[in-house]
Amino acid sequence: MEHLKKFAKTLRKEQTRPEQIMWHILRERRFFGLKFRRQVPLNKYIADFACFEKKVIIELDGREHLEEDGIIKDKIRTEYLEDIGFRVIRFYNTDVLNHLEIVLEFLYRELISGE
Repeated sequence: MEHLKKFAKTLRKEQTRPEQIMWHILRERRFFGLKFRRQVPLNKYIADFACFEKKVIIELDGREHLEEDGIIKDKIRTEYLEDIGFRVIRFYNTDVLNHLEIVLEFLYRELISGE
């Protein structure tokens, strides 16, 4: 577990551009007062962004997640995270970079307006 914590810390320092954009929006309760954490170790996985209040994880995926191996790993990971009580929402990096407004509208509908 200590190795995972160190790796999460490294990931926080080396964010991708899409992660930087999302973190700027989610940090400090900027997204409708919800508290998000980034690069959160959850047993054997590290979630990109987690909101414990809503039990939601937001994952930003690159091209490797479109390959067969990535799809299988993501399915196993998602099932595990759902088994421990989280809902997993995935976006592609290109969605954040090119269609941020749509991503944020989706998150608003899923996390705020659906209450």
